[in-house]
Amino acid sequence: MRAVDIIQKKRDGQELSTEEISYLIQGYSRGDIPDYQMSAWAMAVFFQGMTAKETGDLTMAMAKSGDQVDLSPIAGIKVDKHSTGGVGDKTTIVLAPLVAAAGVPVAKMSGRGLGHTGGTLDKLESISGFQIELDQEQFFKQVNEVGAAVIGQSGNMAPADKKLYALRDVTATVNAIPLIASSVMSKKIAAGADAIVLDVKTGSGAFMKTLDDSIKLAEAMVDIGTHVGRETVAVISDMDQPLGHGIGNALEIKEAVETLQGNGPEDLEEVSLFLASHMLVLGGKAESVEEAREKLRDILSQGLAFDKLKQMVKAQQGDVGQIEDLSLLPTAKRTIEVKAPTDGYVAGIEAEAIGISAMLLGAGRETTDSVIDHAVGVTLVKKVGDQVKAGEVIAMLHANDGSDSKLQEAEQKLQQAYKISEAPVPEQPLIYALVTKDGVQRFV
Repeated sequence: MRAVDIIQKKRDGQELSTEEISYLIQGYSRGDIPDYQMSAWAMAVFFQGMTAKETGDLTMAMAKSGDQVDLSPIAGIKVDKHSTGGVGDKTTIVLAPLVAAAGVPVAKMSGRGLGHTGGTLDKLESISGFQIELDQEQFFKQVNEVGAAVIGQSGNMAPADKKLYALRDVTATVNAIPLIASSVMSKKIAAGADAIVLDVKTGSGAFMKTLDDSIKLAEAMVDIGTHVGRETVAVISDMDQPLGHGIGNALEIKEAVETLQGNGPEDLEEVSLFLASHMLVLGGKAESVEEAREKLRDILSQGLAFDKLKQMVKAQQGDVGQIEDLSLLPTAKRTIEVKAPTDGYVAGIEAEAIGISAMLLGAGRETTDSVIDHAVGVTLVKKVGDQVKAGEVIAMLHANDGSDSKLQEAEQKLQQAYKISEAPVPEQPLIYALVTKDGVQRFV
């Protein structure tokens, strides 16, 4: 078997065999196949695509390239959730305790963020002492006893994907749906979950900007899950504006806690309940999404989800006092108000620009070496559809000591992110579609 023959076969639009894909990924992982040949193959995939079988085979080859976690020591059906990323997306911090309180074990391995704000781990580290590094025995023990744990993922999980992604990043082949889908799913499968709920974001602040492309990506990932025997559903949710009001690590922890206490932003609660309902169904704790939703609302109203978060934080050595009294979380020294330039209605909020604004303050990483400032970020006072008057506060910057030029740039970005119209705007949907192995259900 030769790499050049596999490249030619894919270039000509033919389907690769399981053995050919395995040969390619193993050879590239070992360093036997050079970057220039793998680049040619990635470009062939970019133009010719892959069948569902090929994409499934690629996913499994990458999952098998490194450590695979066996979650069988944890009792029950383990359901993982993955988001394709967005601005203000703190749903994992809501979902882990909420779903665990309903009896579905959450053994979650998350990552750090590069860009807008920190990842889930960075957000959790806003809580003093919170430990994201647990060995496997501690991880299993905590999930069995508490019901939930959120930790850092193994450094050797799907290393072939990490190597291939770095190559795609510099060869203009990132936006190939089969390669995106297999990249996401290889890590989810290596993480050992029995079932997977995917939150595929769509809109200006998402990786996929259009609904059609988001659905195509969701279908590809659900096909992979089905191909490898993992029950998988994908929810297409809105990212044309940030989720919730807070963007920044401690700000997002605060908002997640408020949601678990029953007084968080409506959009964050709605998306969290929708995702959690599907996790309960896949986890065997509800016969239908409607039944699951009722159970989850009861859990929220009784304070059981917030209690579960406190148990999880305590088990991971975090300061529970900070989530009982949110004023004890890291707080920025300065607050700068951003005001509406004119009367009207908020017609749009450019999510990506809001994310960049938060990053400029130190909430995210410009490079892998950047140090996160957990206290800083952005609060959106007004959201799409809200009426505003000239001079009224529409958003706030939370800043610490830093470059005045970066602060000015952050303020300018935030101001420009808001689009104000003279006429009222229609309500924006939160959930666009649901994708399962049986097809696509559109809600708009």
